[in-house]
Amino acid sequence: QVQLVESGGGLVQAGGSLRLSCVASGLLFGSYTMGWFRQAPGKERTFLGGVSWTGRGAYYADSVRGRFTISRDNAKNTVYLQMNSLKPEDTAIYYCAADWTRRQPVVATSEYEYDFWGQGTQVTVSS
Repeated sequence: QVQLVESGGGLVQAGGSLRLSCVASGLLFGSYTMGWFRQAPGKERTFLGGVSWTGRGAYYADSVRGRFTISRDNAKNTVYLQMNSLKPEDTAIYYCAADWTRRQPVVATSEYEYDFWGQGTQVTVSS
């Protein structure tokens, strides 16, 4: 079955950095756009960014553009989220998700477009 497993979360001070990883199995990774979302306590899950199967031209939400970078390694079935200049408001559970796009170079921003989800990893940024 399809599995997406995130790792790399933890506790970091404001201004610090974290790198999240998401390893996919059970799917043809190169046919999927990969997205990152987060959900803070009491809030809805929100789109952070995504990268198509090409690995080029990642798209970001305004709230994280310039601080977060998404990349992927198709040989390792892995997508990464590099987070810099972290702020307390970045505290949330972070999820990766896979959207089957038949290798179309598109990045959906709606969570409803994504077919598979990881279990999430907690990121806590202290002030």
